[in-house]
Amino acid sequence: MSGEPEDPSTRSGQVPASRRLDAGDLVESPPKVEVPQEVAEAVRTLIRWAGDDPDREGLLDTPSRVARAWREYASGYAADPAVHLSRTFYEVGGYDEIVLLKDVPFQSHCEHHMAPIIGKASIAYLPRDKVVGISKLARVLHGYARRLQVQERLTAQVADCICEHLQPKGVAVVIEASHACMSARGVNTPGVMMTTSRMMGIFRSDERSRREVLALMGY
Repeated sequence: MSGEPEDPSTRSGQVPASRRLDAGDLVESPPKVEVPQEVAEAVRTLIRWAGDDPDREGLLDTPSRVARAWREYASGYAADPAVHLSRTFYEVGGYDEIVLLKDVPFQSHCEHHMAPIIGKASIAYLPRDKVVGISKLARVLHGYARRLQVQERLTAQVADCICEHLQPKGVAVVIEASHACMSARGVNTPGVMMTTSRMMGIFRSDERSRREVLALMGY
């Protein structure tokens, strides 16, 4: 017999209070991250500086929400994206053509204004003797994107990681993204997309191979 007190709701067939979902939740939420006081106060200071009152009803929980959101936005710092490329496969039936993951959506944040970067990436490689699970390419992208970034570095980091750990004949990464630091402030020019690319190995040295992979990507 357990020494813990019984939750009365279990006798009536109700879900225990500790396991109930908030209204509108489809799945049970993970435990909330503890927010240090100095982090919450920093957000409160920013709210005041922006011209609002952090003590009004609608903003009371905003500091902790912002802090937890940024823990998620910047979750890429907590792991090495290369770990996703550690498991490879050699039995591919002699396949030696381009492997392409096209139009992978991602979100990041600009390191200059901490404003959103929203875009898509096409990631390709030409295997030498091994391949990796296709979802792992997306995980590498998200691992680097979930940090404070500039698009040029993000493009290079994804390509360099794949090249170093898979050692393929070639790697090609093309990223298109919109930057809120340009569309929602400053020059205020929405609808503009920035494109960056990194070609490595045969995709850099051989024009025919480069044209082929870019055509497969839709460029």
